[in-house]
Amino acid sequence: MEACALTDVGQKRSMNQDFVYASTEPVGSLENLFIVADGMGGHQAGDFASRFVVENLVRFFETPYLDRDVHGILKEGIRTVNRELYECASKTPELNGTGSTLVLATIKGNVLYVANIGDSRLYLLRGELEQITKDHSYVEELVAMGKLKRGSRDYMEKKNIITRAVGVSDEVDTDLFALKLKSGDQILMCSDGLSNMVDEFEMEYIIRSEDGVKDRARALVEAANRSGGQDNISVVLIEPQIREVSL
Repeated sequence: MEACALTDVGQKRSMNQDFVYASTEPVGSLENLFIVADGMGGHQAGDFASRFVVENLVRFFETPYLDRDVHGILKEGIRTVNRELYECASKTPELNGTGSTLVLATIKGNVLYVANIGDSRLYLLRGELEQITKDHSYVEELVAMGKLKRGSRDYMEKKNIITRAVGVSDEVDTDLFALKLKSGDQILMCSDGLSNMVDEFEMEYIIRSEDGVKDRARALVEAANRSGGQDNISVVLIEPQIREVSL
């Protein structure tokens, strides 16, 4: 397995409120761990929230939980850290309104386990690039109800309004996914600083290049900056290198 995590402040922001983590080595009971978090809630609060979420999730997962399945471990970790961030922010006036998106992945054998809250995304490149996670955003909820067209002017103007985030209340609803990986699959995790700046065709083109994982991750960040770099940009690119055994 190979992986690379990069984050960049972009062209317009003075502070990077994204935070990323990537380990191809075991973290407690998890065989590997990859995280992207995008903070919100003011100049200092967003930076604090994303770092808090990632560092405390890693700390939680470092304790082995041998009696739980992978999704159980992920769900309990996110529940615990969400409450910790909410309680911390409730006691600190300058952190009022702080929160963070979260997309998290771990691979066990040939199964990819994913958790997400907010609009940071996980894509799978197999035949084509496919978004696995669902954005928890105001516009996507309207699209699902048939009240708004994806890509319309109203959609583009309001697409940054998210409806779920870690730390904004004492409980959080987490989406969980599991899917079997195949030989040749590649995984992209990113904040909206990439997905809002670079379309999926260009992302797929870059990921398919013959360059190494680090060079392709860097090329994705550079593409977002060339397109304007309106937000912080975070990328985690993973090559699981699954070996399929035929019987």
